[in-house]
Amino acid sequence: MAKTSSFRLFSDAWEIQRRVIWALLLREMLTRYGRHNIGFLWLFVEPMLFTLGVTTLWTLTKAVHASDLPIVAFALTGYSSVLLWRNMPSRCIAAIKPNLSLMYHRYVKVMDVLLARLLLEGAGATISFVVLSVVFISIGWITPPEDVLQVIGGWILLAWFGMATAILLGSLSEQSEIVDKLWHPASYLLFPLSGAGFLVEILPTEAQKFVLFLPMVHCTEFIREGYFGSKFHAHYDMSYVVTVCAGLTILALAQLRKVSREVIPE
Repeated sequence: MAKTSSFRLFSDAWEIQRRVIWALLLREMLTRYGRHNIGFLWLFVEPMLFTLGVTTLWTLTKAVHASDLPIVAFALTGYSSVLLWRNMPSRCIAAIKPNLSLMYHRYVKVMDVLLARLLLEGAGATISFVVLSVVFISIGWITPPEDVLQVIGGWILLAWFGMATAILLGSLSEQSEIVDKLWHPASYLLFPLSGAGFLVEILPTEAQKFVLFLPMVHCTEFIREGYFGSKFHAHYDMSYVVTVCAGLTILALAQLRKVSREVIPE
Protein backbone atom coordinates (compact mmCIF):
# COMPACT_ATOMS: atom_id res chain seq x y z
CA MET A 1 0.00 0.00 0.00
CA ALA A 2 2.82 2.38 0.87
CA LYS A 3 4.49 1.83 -2.52
CA THR A 4 1.18 2.34 -4.31
CA SER A 5 0.52 5.55 -2.38
CA SER A 6 4.02 6.87 -3.11
CA PHE A 7 3.65 6.08 -6.80
CA ARG A 8 0.26 7.82 -6.87
CA LEU A 9 1.71 10.93 -5.25
CA PHE A 10 4.60 10.95 -7.70
CA SER A 11 2.22 10.44 -10.63
CA ASP A 12 -0.01 13.32 -9.52
CA ALA A 13 2.98 15.60 -8.96
CA TRP A 14 4.39 14.75 -12.39
CA GLU A 15 1.05 15.45 -14.06
CA ILE A 16 0.82 18.87 -12.42
CA GLN A 17 4.42 19.65 -13.31
CA ARG A 18 3.88 18.60 -16.92
CA ARG A 19 0.81 20.81 -17.28
CA VAL A 20 2.56 23.80 -15.71
CA ILE A 21 5.58 23.50 -18.01
CA TRP A 22 3.36 23.04 -21.07
CA ALA A 23 1.28 26.12 -20.18
CA LEU A 24 4.42 28.20 -19.68
CA LEU A 25 5.83 26.93 -22.98
CA LEU A 26 2.69 28.01 -24.85
CA ARG A 27 2.73 31.37 -23.08
CA GLU A 28 6.38 31.90 -23.94
CA MET A 29 5.84 31.01 -27.60
CA LEU A 30 2.89 33.39 -27.93
CA THR A 31 4.73 36.17 -26.10
CA ARG A 32 7.89 35.80 -28.15
CA TYR A 33 6.54 34.94 -31.61
CA GLY A 34 2.86 35.88 -31.56
CA ARG A 35 0.24 34.51 -33.92
CA HIS A 36 1.17 36.57 -36.99
CA ASN A 37 3.19 35.52 -40.05
CA ILE A 38 4.62 32.04 -39.38
CA GLY A 39 4.17 32.35 -35.61
CA PHE A 40 5.91 29.70 -33.51
CA LEU A 41 7.73 28.35 -36.58
CA TRP A 42 10.23 31.15 -35.92
CA LEU A 43 11.31 28.91 -33.04
CA PHE A 44 13.51 26.93 -35.41
CA VAL A 45 13.44 29.07 -38.56
CA GLU A 46 15.41 31.82 -36.79
CA PRO A 47 18.40 29.59 -35.88
CA MET A 48 18.15 27.95 -39.30
CA LEU A 49 18.53 31.32 -41.02
CA PHE A 50 21.58 32.14 -38.90
CA THR A 51 23.27 28.82 -39.69
CA LEU A 52 22.35 29.05 -43.38
CA GLY A 53 23.71 32.60 -43.53
CA VAL A 54 27.06 31.58 -42.04
CA THR A 55 27.24 28.50 -44.27
CA THR A 56 26.49 30.54 -47.39
CA LEU A 57 29.01 33.22 -46.46
CA TRP A 58 31.75 30.66 -45.82
CA THR A 59 30.97 28.87 -49.08
CA LEU A 60 30.93 32.02 -51.23
CA THR A 61 34.12 33.41 -49.73
CA LYS A 62 35.76 29.96 -49.86
CA ALA A 63 36.74 30.36 -46.22
CA VAL A 64 39.71 28.30 -45.08
CA HIS A 65 39.42 26.20 -41.95
CA ALA A 66 42.70 24.31 -42.33
CA SER A 67 41.14 20.88 -42.78
CA ASP A 68 39.76 18.57 -45.47
CA LEU A 69 36.26 18.64 -44.00
CA PRO A 70 33.43 19.92 -46.25
CA ILE A 71 32.79 23.58 -45.50
CA VAL A 72 29.01 23.05 -45.27
CA ALA A 73 29.31 20.26 -42.71
CA PHE A 74 31.96 22.22 -40.81
CA ALA A 75 29.73 25.31 -40.55
CA LEU A 76 26.60 23.29 -39.73
CA THR A 77 28.13 21.40 -36.81
CA GLY A 78 29.99 24.44 -35.49
CA TYR A 79 27.39 27.17 -35.58
CA SER A 80 24.42 25.00 -34.66
CA SER A 81 26.37 24.03 -31.54
CA VAL A 82 27.01 27.69 -30.70
CA LEU A 83 23.31 28.51 -30.92
CA LEU A 84 22.49 25.72 -28.47
CA TRP A 85 24.70 26.83 -25.55
CA ARG A 86 24.91 30.57 -26.21
CA ASN A 87 21.22 31.48 -26.44
CA MET A 88 20.10 29.66 -23.30
CA PRO A 89 21.74 32.02 -20.76
CA SER A 90 20.54 35.04 -22.73
CA ARG A 91 16.93 33.88 -22.34
CA CYS A 92 17.24 33.18 -18.61
CA ILE A 93 19.10 36.29 -17.50
CA ALA A 94 16.61 38.81 -16.06
CA ALA A 95 13.76 36.36 -16.74
CA ILE A 96 12.37 36.19 -13.20
CA LYS A 97 11.16 39.75 -12.61
CA PRO A 98 8.91 39.95 -15.73
CA ASN A 99 7.19 36.75 -14.55
CA LEU A 100 6.66 37.57 -10.87
CA SER A 101 2.90 37.78 -11.36
CA LEU A 102 2.88 34.09 -12.29
CA MET A 103 4.22 33.20 -8.85
CA TYR A 104 0.77 33.86 -7.38
CA HIS A 105 -0.18 30.46 -8.74
CA ARG A 106 1.03 28.06 -6.11
CA TYR A 107 2.11 25.42 -8.62
CA VAL A 108 4.30 27.84 -10.61
CA LYS A 109 7.86 28.10 -9.33
CA VAL A 110 10.91 30.05 -10.47
CA MET A 111 12.42 26.84 -11.84
CA ASP A 112 9.35 26.29 -14.03
CA VAL A 113 9.74 29.70 -15.69
CA LEU A 114 13.42 29.10 -16.45
CA LEU A 115 12.85 25.50 -17.54
CA ALA A 116 10.15 26.51 -20.02
CA ARG A 117 12.50 29.00 -21.64
CA LEU A 118 15.35 26.49 -21.74
CA LEU A 119 13.20 23.77 -23.32
CA LEU A 120 11.95 26.23 -25.92
CA GLU A 121 15.46 27.42 -26.77
CA GLY A 122 16.85 23.89 -26.84
CA ALA A 123 14.01 22.67 -29.04
CA GLY A 124 14.56 25.48 -31.55
CA ALA A 125 18.29 24.81 -31.91
CA THR A 126 17.75 21.05 -32.09
CA ILE A 127 15.01 21.19 -34.73
CA SER A 128 17.11 23.60 -36.77
CA PHE A 129 20.15 21.29 -36.59
CA VAL A 130 18.14 18.18 -37.52
CA VAL A 131 16.21 19.82 -40.38
CA LEU A 132 19.32 21.36 -41.93
CA SER A 133 21.21 18.06 -41.59
CA VAL A 134 18.42 16.15 -43.34
CA VAL A 135 18.15 18.75 -46.11
CA PHE A 136 21.90 18.93 -46.74
CA ILE A 137 22.22 15.13 -46.68
CA SER A 138 19.28 14.69 -49.08
CA ILE A 139 20.74 17.09 -51.66
CA GLY A 140 24.22 15.60 -51.31
CA TRP A 141 26.02 18.55 -49.73
CA ILE A 142 27.12 16.49 -46.74
CA THR A 143 27.31 12.79 -45.97
CA PRO A 144 25.29 11.13 -43.17
CA PRO A 145 26.94 11.06 -39.72
CA GLU A 146 29.34 8.17 -39.14
CA ASP A 147 28.00 7.69 -35.60
CA VAL A 148 24.54 9.14 -34.97
CA LEU A 149 24.53 8.11 -31.31
CA GLN A 150 27.76 10.00 -30.68
CA VAL A 151 26.30 13.12 -32.28
CA ILE A 152 23.21 12.81 -30.07
CA GLY A 153 25.33 12.22 -26.96
CA GLY A 154 27.50 15.27 -27.65
CA TRP A 155 24.41 17.38 -28.34
CA ILE A 156 22.79 16.34 -25.03
CA LEU A 157 25.95 17.15 -23.05
CA LEU A 158 26.23 20.53 -24.77
CA ALA A 159 22.57 21.22 -23.91
CA TRP A 160 23.28 20.24 -20.29
CA PHE A 161 26.16 22.72 -20.16
CA GLY A 162 23.98 25.46 -21.65
CA MET A 163 21.09 24.79 -19.25
CA ALA A 164 23.28 24.65 -16.14
CA THR A 165 25.01 27.90 -17.13
CA ALA A 166 21.67 29.53 -17.92
CA ILE A 167 20.08 28.62 -14.58
CA LEU A 168 23.14 29.82 -12.67
CA LEU A 169 23.35 33.15 -14.51
CA GLY A 170 19.57 33.58 -14.45
CA SER A 171 19.56 33.15 -10.67
CA LEU A 172 22.55 35.45 -10.15
CA SER A 173 21.00 38.14 -12.38
CA GLU A 174 18.11 38.40 -9.93
CA GLN A 175 20.57 39.69 -7.32
CA SER A 176 22.82 41.80 -9.52
CA GLU A 177 22.25 43.57 -12.83
CA ILE A 178 25.95 43.33 -13.61
CA VAL A 179 25.44 39.71 -14.70
CA ASP A 180 23.44 40.90 -17.70
CA LYS A 181 26.07 43.52 -18.52
CA LEU A 182 28.92 41.01 -18.36
CA TRP A 183 27.32 38.07 -20.16
CA HIS A 184 26.82 39.82 -23.51
CA PRO A 185 30.50 40.76 -24.05
CA ALA A 186 31.56 37.42 -22.55
CA SER A 187 29.38 35.48 -24.99
CA TYR A 188 30.91 37.37 -27.92
CA LEU A 189 34.41 36.61 -26.64
CA LEU A 190 33.55 32.92 -26.11
CA PHE A 191 32.04 32.62 -29.60
CA PRO A 192 35.34 32.46 -31.54
CA LEU A 193 36.91 30.29 -28.81
CA SER A 194 34.11 27.73 -28.73
CA GLY A 195 35.41 25.57 -31.57
CA ALA A 196 32.78 26.67 -34.08
CA GLY A 197 35.32 28.03 -36.55
CA PHE A 198 38.34 25.80 -35.97
CA LEU A 199 39.52 22.30 -35.14
CA VAL A 200 41.63 21.84 -32.02
CA GLU A 201 43.95 19.66 -34.10
CA ILE A 202 45.25 22.58 -36.16
CA LEU A 203 46.14 24.78 -33.16
CA PRO A 204 49.59 24.99 -31.55
CA THR A 205 50.01 22.77 -28.50
CA GLU A 206 49.83 25.67 -26.03
CA ALA A 207 46.68 27.02 -27.66
CA GLN A 208 45.09 23.56 -27.52
CA LYS A 209 45.63 23.43 -23.75
CA PHE A 210 43.98 26.83 -23.40
CA VAL A 211 40.85 26.21 -25.49
CA LEU A 212 40.30 22.78 -23.95
CA PHE A 213 39.51 24.47 -20.65
CA LEU A 214 36.19 25.38 -22.31
CA PRO A 215 33.62 22.54 -22.07
CA MET A 216 31.85 23.55 -25.29
CA VAL A 217 35.03 22.91 -27.29
CA HIS A 218 35.06 19.29 -26.12
CA CYS A 219 31.39 18.89 -27.07
CA THR A 220 31.87 20.44 -30.52
CA GLU A 221 34.85 18.16 -31.20
CA PHE A 222 32.84 15.15 -29.99
CA ILE A 223 29.89 16.04 -32.25
CA ARG A 224 32.15 16.56 -35.25
CA GLU A 225 33.85 13.23 -34.63
CA GLY A 226 30.41 11.64 -34.69
CA TYR A 227 29.81 13.28 -38.06
CA PHE A 228 33.16 12.63 -39.77
CA GLY A 229 35.58 11.17 -37.22
CA SER A 230 37.53 9.17 -39.80
CA LYS A 231 38.63 12.39 -41.52
CA PHE A 232 40.34 14.14 -38.60
CA HIS A 233 41.67 13.59 -35.09
CA ALA A 234 39.33 14.99 -32.46
CA HIS A 235 40.50 16.26 -29.07
CA TYR A 236 38.08 15.91 -26.17
CA ASP A 237 37.61 14.57 -22.66
CA MET A 238 33.93 13.97 -21.99
CA SER A 239 34.56 13.05 -18.35
CA TYR A 240 35.85 16.62 -17.92
CA VAL A 241 32.65 17.95 -19.53
CA VAL A 242 30.45 15.84 -17.24
CA THR A 243 32.40 17.01 -14.17
CA VAL A 244 32.08 20.69 -15.15
CA CYS A 245 28.39 20.33 -15.97
CA ALA A 246 27.71 18.54 -12.69
CA GLY A 247 29.53 21.28 -10.75
CA LEU A 248 27.64 24.02 -12.60
CA THR A 249 24.34 22.23 -11.97
CA ILE A 250 24.97 22.00 -8.21
CA LEU A 251 25.91 25.70 -8.04
CA ALA A 252 22.93 26.65 -10.21
CA LEU A 253 20.39 24.72 -8.13
CA ALA A 254 21.84 26.08 -4.87
CA GLN A 255 21.62 29.65 -6.15
CA LEU A 256 18.14 29.04 -7.56
CA ARG A 257 16.94 27.73 -4.21
CA LYS A 258 18.27 30.86 -2.50
CA VAL A 259 16.60 33.17 -5.02
CA SER A 260 13.30 31.24 -4.90
CA ARG A 261 13.04 31.89 -1.18
CA GLU A 262 13.45 35.63 -1.73
CA VAL A 263 11.02 36.02 -4.64
CA ILE A 264 7.92 38.06 -3.79
CA PRO A 265 5.05 37.82 -6.33
CA GLU A 266 3.77 41.17 -7.65
